[in-house]
Amino acid sequence: MEPITQIRSRTLVLPYTNIDTDQIIPARFLRTTARAGLGRQLFSDWRYQADGAAKADFPLNQPAGKGCEILVAGRNFGCGSSREHAPWALLDYGFRAVISAEIADIFCNNALKNGLLPIVVSEGHAAWLLSHPGTELLIDLEAGRITRPDGAHLPFRIERFARYCLLNGVDELGFLRSQEPAIARFESARESARA
Repeated sequence: MEPITQIRSRTLVLPYTNIDTDQIIPARFLRTTARAGLGRQLFSDWRYQADGAAKADFPLNQPAGKGCEILVAGRNFGCGSSREHAPWALLDYGFRAVISAEIADIFCNNALKNGLLPIVVSEGHAAWLLSHPGTELLIDLEAGRITRPDGAHLPFRIERFARYCLLNGVDELGFLRSQEPAIARFESARESARA
């Protein structure tokens, strides 16, 4: 995983509520355990016509949406079934953070474990972000705040261990592996005490 300390990017806005994981990545694309390439299927049923042609009016297909690393969405983002493919698809497309007034718990956990930063902000801050697509934001994970172009700060919280992992670019397994010397010392001391 790539460490996250700060993200500076324009926003891409999807002002819809209850965006579920099947809308993020339809179930027919879950036949793989590879992350690469899933970005092409992100919001597939919304992005493409039945013949595979891109829908020009969908935000991901518009020139202003290219290169955005921050997705702003309506309430209850990531609801529905648990699938790691949803954060994988968002990351593969190029998003590094998702901001909403409400993010489903199971999606939030999957995102954090895979290096995608899910940020919950107040209703008022979310409304402002939803009404200002393409705004350049600075997300500072260390400070726990988003800075808008007008200088306003939007505070957010991330669970401490998840924050540590994101800042250091490690997942849970990577963290455990980094503790192997301490684990070995503990096991050795325990064996010596038994003897």
